[in-house]
Amino acid sequence: MTFSAANTIWVLLGAALVFFMQAGFAMCEAGFTRAKNTGNILMKNLMDFCIGTPLYWLFGYGIMFGAGTALFGWIDPFIMKDYSHILPAGVPLWAYAIFQTVFCATSATIVSGAMAERTKFSAYCIYSAAISLFIYPVSGHWIWGGGWLAEMGFHDFAGSTAVHMVGGVCALIGAKILGPRIGKYGKDGKPRAILGHNLSIAALGVFILWFCWFGFNGASTVGMDSDELIGSASLVFFNTNLAAAVATVTTMIFTWLRYGKPDVSMTFNAALAGLVGITAGCDAVDPFGAAIIGLACGFVIVLAVEFFDKVAKIDDPVGAISVHCVCGALGTILTGLFATGGTTMKGVFYGGGFKFFGVQLLGVLSVIAWTTAIITVVFLIIKKTVGLRADAADEITGLDRSEHGLLTAYSGFPIMPEEGIDAPAAVPASPAAAPMAEAVPVAAKKMEKAPGEPVYTRVQIICRPASLDSLKKAMNGIGITGMTVTNVMGYGAQKGKPEYYRGTPVEVTLLPKVQVDIVVSKVPVSQVIETARGVLYTGHIGDGKIFVQDVENVVRVRTGEEGYDALQSDE
Repeated sequence: MTFSAANTIWVLLGAALVFFMQAGFAMCEAGFTRAKNTGNILMKNLMDFCIGTPLYWLFGYGIMFGAGTALFGWIDPFIMKDYSHILPAGVPLWAYAIFQTVFCATSATIVSGAMAERTKFSAYCIYSAAISLFIYPVSGHWIWGGGWLAEMGFHDFAGSTAVHMVGGVCALIGAKILGPRIGKYGKDGKPRAILGHNLSIAALGVFILWFCWFGFNGASTVGMDSDELIGSASLVFFNTNLAAAVATVTTMIFTWLRYGKPDVSMTFNAALAGLVGITAGCDAVDPFGAAIIGLACGFVIVLAVEFFDKVAKIDDPVGAISVHCVCGALGTILTGLFATGGTTMKGVFYGGGFKFFGVQLLGVLSVIAWTTAIITVVFLIIKKTVGLRADAADEITGLDRSEHGLLTAYSGFPIMPEEGIDAPAAVPASPAAAPMAEAVPVAAKKMEKAPGEPVYTRVQIICRPASLDSLKKAMNGIGITGMTVTNVMGYGAQKGKPEYYRGTPVEVTLLPKVQVDIVVSKVPVSQVIETARGVLYTGHIGDGKIFVQDVENVVRVRTGEEGYDALQSDE
């Protein structure tokens, strides 16, 4: 076989980009979940690739691409047999093998997000191995290895079904068997929003995935040494980008109308939904068809997330089921409607009739059936042996500590307290309050000062963070030379304000505030209060409060000065 440098480099570049998608998935999952599980999620995204790689080398590649039967390839440990019947023109065996290895790893890593925050690490390693070893390779053989679906004309160019839907179905079954996270659903059965801890990391993950998707889809042409392949790759790039962009804009507008404000995390999910949806037909549809697929995915991703969260009661922290399973199936089926015939098939809307559409639908249903049956058996075996779910106490503490002995993945950074999470019944309740008759009486003692002795007063101001800069300038303007500023959480009469996160109402009872402490003697307290009120007043609930307290003494640590002198500037 004569090798083509252009084709080989193109395939290897694509393999490198698809490998880098592991970083994108890791960041998305970590950002959309809580900080106490970050190390566990990063570890899982590393290990599913490292476990899947040798297993795919040992058995997966042979099962997927062996010239066996229409249902199964062959058992070929270490990829020793002849695969010339399946290799793309000019591409060496090992270049194609690494390209397919990274695709296998992508399918396995999808499951991590839907089962995050409550799955045993040992269980994850086992079912990830099962996906790479035989679940993904068998259905992959049907689609890409010359199996029965390929013979019927089923078209899945880069893996909406073969990769994403397989991973999404595994995620759906796993999350259902596993059950929701502690505190996800209240006693009334209504879902509670459990916010992710780092939207910046999640956003970076989405951008990495979008960038790498050009390799995922574009390099699936497995060649660049002819005008036809160059033209095909160019169309694939354009369609991939267009579908993702349209889906993102659609979801932004849809959530804006639905919730009153555009939902940030759902919009990020929409970008991935559009990418997943266009993956099956990115070479077979024109840009108009790509835009329609993106539009459909933009609407469906919102409805799917709401359905699994509120109706099916399946807890999916990152939306992996909706993105990969639902939109993977949707994109594959829509290819049967919008394929233009450029790759020997025509969709319903381009005069092709319903035969090709029927094949696409059959392929989706058959892969769902295969994946559901096998992964259910795998999960049930794990559940009955090593156990699938972490203990309740470990889940509350965080899997970083219980599974890996990692105290925190963010040493030196404060972690926000969790709200609305009910502790298990095994956790002892606080002791009952003592009767009033047994309480120790408290005597208030008013501070007395000699006539003419300076009075020191602490003025504590609680306000909105956005008002801090104006407050500081105003205080400096009246001669205040020092203040202490603290970020705090709290609420007053308004009791927070309901918002939406991924379509679920969030009762934000602890709002971010700023606490400014000032001790004054020379400047009149009344002037401080009136100046602060003038700056902070908007007439709306949440303007803040001002507390005034007597201070007995003030000591400057460096010089030992006390009282009035300690409050003055060194200048």
